[in-house]
Amino acid sequence: MTHREHKSVVIVGGGQAGLSVSYYLCRKGLDHVILERHQKFHSWRNNRWDSFCLVTPNWQCRLPDFAYKGNDPHGFMVKDEITDYLDAFAETFDPPLVENCDVTRITKRPSGGYLVDSTQGNFSADQVVIATGGYDNPIVPPYAQNLDPAIRQMHSVDYRRPVQLPDGGTLIVGTGQSGVQLMEDMHLEGRQVHLAVGPAPRSPRKYRGRDAVDWLYEMGHYHMTIAEHPNPEHAISKTNHYMTGRDGGHEIDLRKFALEGVSLYGSVSGMDGTRIQFLPDLEANLDDADDSYVGIRTAIDAYIAKNDIDAPVEPAFEKLWRPAEEITEIDCARAGITSVLWAIGFRPDYHWIDVDVFDDRGRPVYDRGVCREDGFYFIGLGWLNTWGSGRFLGIDEDARHLADHIQLTANSTLQAAS
Repeated sequence: MTHREHKSVVIVGGGQAGLSVSYYLCRKGLDHVILERHQKFHSWRNNRWDSFCLVTPNWQCRLPDFAYKGNDPHGFMVKDEITDYLDAFAETFDPPLVENCDVTRITKRPSGGYLVDSTQGNFSADQVVIATGGYDNPIVPPYAQNLDPAIRQMHSVDYRRPVQLPDGGTLIVGTGQSGVQLMEDMHLEGRQVHLAVGPAPRSPRKYRGRDAVDWLYEMGHYHMTIAEHPNPEHAISKTNHYMTGRDGGHEIDLRKFALEGVSLYGSVSGMDGTRIQFLPDLEANLDDADDSYVGIRTAIDAYIAKNDIDAPVEPAFEKLWRPAEEITEIDCARAGITSVLWAIGFRPDYHWIDVDVFDDRGRPVYDRGVCREDGFYFIGLGWLNTWGSGRFLGIDEDARHLADHIQLTANSTLQAAS
C-alpha cells in the first residue's frame, strides 16, 4: 500500500491565491500543505516580459492584512516591484510550502476526502483547494503549423524583449492587455509592427481628473458579484479592457498607433506558407472597442452629474483614423514579416483532477469557489465572485470566504466522528 501523509487541507498552487488561503488557514490553526509545481509566485517571476507592469493601480494590491504601503498608490508596479511585494507578503507568516512539487492526480477517497499524488510524495486530505489559475496552456491555433517555418513563431509567455525576435517585421496576434502592451513595447523600440486586431474592448485611463479605475471603484462596479451581474456568461467570457500602466499609465488607442506606422488588420483566419489571411472585421473591432471606451466615459459622466461632483470637463471623443480598406491577405515575404507573436491567451489544464467538479465543457462548477463535491474548492479565477477575484483586489475576500467554509466543514467532520 502506498504511504500517504495526511493533511486536513491540501492547496495546489503557490501563487498569491494559494498563499492567501494558507494565510487564513494558519490563523485558524488548520494543518495544511501547499504544493507548488515550480517556486512560489513562479508566473510573476518567470512568465512576464521585461517591461511588464500592473494595469490596475497599486492601491488595488490588497493581499490579506498586507495592502500596498508604498509611496505611489496611484502608480503601477513594475515586474520586480510586484515580486518584491509578493515575497514580502509571504514573509508575514510561515506558509507550509513544498516547491518543485508537481501534482499528478487527485481522486476521491472511498472513505471520504481525497487522494493527492505528486512528484514529492502522496497525500490524503479531508479537503482540497485548487489555486493553479487559468494560464496553463498557451493558445496557438492549429493553422499556425501551416506557416512557413522560416517565419519564427513565439507565444507571449516566452516573450521578454524585442531582441528575441529576428530583424524585420513582427505580426502580433491579439489585442487583449498582453497583445497591445507587447505591440507598444516593440513599437517604442522602433521595430516594424503589424497587429491583428481582435474584438477586445478598451478603457479610458485618466478621465475627468482621475483614473477610470478609481471612478469605477467608487461607483461600485468592482463590488458587483457574478450572482448580481445581468449577463454572467458574458462577464466570464469577456476579454479584459485594454490599457496600460507603463510610464505612469495611459490609454491605448490603436488608431493613434496606426497613424504612427503600426499596420492594423482584422482577426487572423488562416495561414498558408508565407501568406496570412484575415477576416474583414478591423473597422468593426475598432468601433466596438471605442464603443466600450465611450460607454465607460458616459457612465462616469452620469455618476459625476448625479452626485454633483466638481470634476474637469474633457472634449468629446474623436476617431483619429479609419482603415482605407479591409486587407484580407498579406504575403509575409513581401511585407517584410519575419516573426509572429501570439497573444491570444491561455487555457487551464485540469486533466489531473479526477473529481466530478466540471461541466460538459470541462469548466469547474462552483459557487464562490465551493464545489458540489464536499471539501473541494477553486480560487484565483476571474469572476469567482467579483471582477477582482482573479486579481489582487479581490483575492483577500475570496480567500477569507473559502477559509471560513473550510473551517466549518472541518468542524462538521469532527462532530460527526465524535
